[in-house]
Amino acid sequence: MSTPAPPTLTVADYPLSTNRPELLRTPTGKPVTALTMDAVVSGELTAEDLRIAPETLELQAQLADASGRPQLAANFRRAAEMTAIPDAEVLSMYNALRPRASTAAQLTAMADRLESTYSAPVSAALVREAAEVYGRRRLLADDEPEDAATAATSPDAVTPAVAADETTPGSPS
Repeated sequence: MSTPAPPTLTVADYPLSTNRPELLRTPTGKPVTALTMDAVVSGELTAEDLRIAPETLELQAQLADASGRPQLAANFRRAAEMTAIPDAEVLSMYNALRPRASTAAQLTAMADRLESTYSAPVSAALVREAAEVYGRRRLLADDEPEDAATAATSPDAVTPAVAADETTPGSPS
């Protein structure tokens, strides 16, 4: 028996929790209406019940598409893929994607693992794109940083971070 295709949504369905609550379920299959404080206090809900289901993220992606926001839709679809990845691995991947934290081979292996282990082709494509951009900008772990004069004139120059002792306007000093 196959799972029915998700319904096609329009902007009129937003917000789903108000306009289409029957579509929203927890990863364990409980309806969103079962998520109450009484259910938490009584122990009827587990931590898994409070996680977002990939199907909910796909519905949110449909709403973003219907609103003309394709980038937001892509983010929701990538997030839906990532619900299958254990939290510890997500944190490890986050750290590996920092500039100069990984080699091109390590990022390629991460992308391959996303596809083969977690069936996450959208996320894998993002990691491959990061590897390509990091390579072009010399931000891979095995790259030597460019000297400041060359880096500043490069068309792919990265905006430097604000020094830790500087304050942002509007923030407490």
